[in-house]
Amino acid sequence: MSKVQRVLVIDDEPDIRELLEITLIRMGLASSSAVDVSSAILAIKNTDVDLILTDMRLPDGNGLDIVRYVAETKPDTPIAVISAHGNMDLAIESLKSGAFDFVSKPIDVKKLRTLITQALKVKNQAALQADADAQADADAQAGPLEMGRSAAMQLLQKRIRKLAVSQAPVFIKGESGSGKELAARQIHRLGPRAQGPFIPVNCGAIPSELMESEFFGYKKGAFTGATEDKQGFFQAANGGTLFLDEVADLPLAMQVKLLRAIQERRIRPIGTQNEIDVDIRILSATHKNLDTMVEQGDFRQDLFYRINVISLAIPALRERTDDIPLLSQTILQRIAGNYELPLARLTAEAKKALGLYGFPGNVRELENILERAFAMCEDDTISAADLNLNNDPSPLTSPIQTPEFAARPDGVSLEDYLMDIERHVVEQALDETRWNRTAAAKLLGITFRALRYRLKKLGLE
Repeated sequence: MSKVQRVLVIDDEPDIRELLEITLIRMGLASSSAVDVSSAILAIKNTDVDLILTDMRLPDGNGLDIVRYVAETKPDTPIAVISAHGNMDLAIESLKSGAFDFVSKPIDVKKLRTLITQALKVKNQAALQADADAQADADAQAGPLEMGRSAAMQLLQKRIRKLAVSQAPVFIKGESGSGKELAARQIHRLGPRAQGPFIPVNCGAIPSELMESEFFGYKKGAFTGATEDKQGFFQAANGGTLFLDEVADLPLAMQVKLLRAIQERRIRPIGTQNEIDVDIRILSATHKNLDTMVEQGDFRQDLFYRINVISLAIPALRERTDDIPLLSQTILQRIAGNYELPLARLTAEAKKALGLYGFPGNVRELENILERAFAMCEDDTISAADLNLNNDPSPLTSPIQTPEFAARPDGVSLEDYLMDIERHVVEQALDETRWNRTAAAKLLGITFRALRYRLKKLGLE
């Protein structure tokens, strides 16, 4: 028979304690209570509980005192703060001090139940920390950008695991291509929202006139072309995590609306007067300096304060060169698997060249370099020359006449547009050589292996 989980309620108002205790009983949970800081700390010392709910204002202190005490003495026990409506500064300060989450008065029972459920998941994960650590190591290997095992990355992984069990917004800082989205995905996977959706949004890729409808959705008939209801990013992420990549690119008008949605945890789709509750965790990232943008008036200080509750810095690849061999091996294995081609290996000179290169584009640049070298190398061996680290050649050098192409149509991504051009050039070479692949590769000025790679990539086999 499983043990009934127990929650400690700390509040000096009898009506609030009664509301909380009734909610807990209906959820099948046991409860105990305290009315001030001193009795609460005594109860925490002497009793093992699975969750703590504390009011912010108490007769002999405030909830922050208890949050800090729990963070120091029982960091595996989640604590949530009940704050007065509108007192966002204290709520954010509690998150910075180690609180799992907060709920505002008057208490919304539905939101309270959701918070309790999420917090108890955290407690269960803490009880299985060894398994969680093993899973974290496995997760570090997953995805297109393996993060590495250098000392810097081990510290980062440890911090990610700690941040994962909180609900506090995290602001991820790092250069372009350093792996900010991968870090965000790991925070999501290792936390209580792992079974919920992870919705990544590139804020710089959305036209300003579509921002509101993309984030908040709309109702059928809200405007010309709205032929059916559409969910926005907030609704799509409900119960999970919303990752705002390149958040610095949000226009100021949208920043105001985003701030309100984050603070109120409610959105209003275009074309309706009804607000919808959303239960999401906000993670955000940018390669830009938001502190400078705030000083210059290009980014709202209140929004920055709200999303930057906890910050996480991703080191550049040049700061962790010990990771390059492992990253290179992982990337080459993935490329070979994707295109069903033999694995290519790096020569000693190629490995040395990679170790000495500065990688201004970080891990993403390493991927691009290796993918190009994989396509161009001979005998499944990548030499230093194949890496082309001192120049940036075109991925396809062709002596055949390249036809003129129309401008990229609206709605067609640059990647798809360039793929169409490449497909046309390769097909032209194959047609001219009657699909003699050796002759076509020679005509295109590439190796036979490179042509095989492109045929797989373009779906022309």
